[in-house]
Amino acid sequence: MVDVWSMVHAERAALIDDLSNIGDLQWEEPSLCEGWTVHDVAAHLVNAARTTRLGFVVGLARARFDFHRQNARGVRRERGASPQATLERLRQVASRTSTPPAPLDSRLVEEIVHGEDIRRPLELVRSYPADAVVRSLRYQVRTPASVGGARELVAGLRMTTVDADVSIGDGPEVSGPALALLLAVSGRRVPLDDLDGPGLTTLAAAI
Repeated sequence: MVDVWSMVHAERAALIDDLSNIGDLQWEEPSLCEGWTVHDVAAHLVNAARTTRLGFVVGLARARFDFHRQNARGVRRERGASPQATLERLRQVASRTSTPPAPLDSRLVEEIVHGEDIRRPLELVRSYPADAVVRSLRYQVRTPASVGGARELVAGLRMTTVDADVSIGDGPEVSGPALALLLAVSGRRVPLDDLDGPGLTTLAAAI
């Protein structure tokens, strides 16, 4: 049985290492998450790591069942007075195993996708373990959009990785590196130049 938590913890540790080597000004760069800086995304990851099943439900109710409001509150709560303060909070939660009421694979998606939300604007490169990326991609394409997945987005398309023996779905093909496919189905337009195939136009329009 795959130890997903070990993958999650490895991604947290790798991101902490990367953030330890950037300047304060880089923390204020826009991330791939619209309206959020690198600092905001790091604070969101702190909040996500602290979230428990009960805490998620209570927080969502307080946010009047608005996921965006709930996330914004979490960022404000966990964003430190300085980048180093937020980085220290990230270190403190790096080994946690608490989770909202969602499949455990969602925690892996969170770490990889938000890791790229931070790294790509800063031109940082990570070589992710292939099994972690493929597992995240499989989770996203089978999960409804209402809970952060991409099932409706990729309906009628076939996702094929060129760096792993994986093909998911039926229909016009979209092919490319597994990481680029994962980011695209997670709503990021940045990796579209790395993708190809007759289904790419449909996917790009849906994003």
